[in-house]
Amino acid sequence: MSYYFIVRINIIDSDEYQKYLEKSGEIFKKYKGEYLVVDDEPVVLEGNWDQARTVLIRFNSRKDFWDWYYSEDYQEILKHRLAGAECNAILTRGLDNS
Repeated sequence: MSYYFIVRINIIDSDEYQKYLEKSGEIFKKYKGEYLVVDDEPVVLEGNWDQARTVLIRFNSRKDFWDWYYSEDYQEILKHRLAGAECNAILTRGLDNS
């Protein structure tokens, strides 16, 4: 069953956030993450959407997500995202279509 990491982001320090971006892609791949969406201009249809950037990443399993999120590799760059941006993040389970 797939799991999806969804993050809404307002970048407040682009230099600091760039340090995160420089390594994030290779780390997602290493831990079986796949970018599905990176959008700086989502269209709000209902409610409030306060952040400018929306990111959606798919993982094949909950274990793959946790292995990635708490890995030394990711924790080393996560500090740059948190210092360079205001973020709201969730993990959600995909539908089991089997």
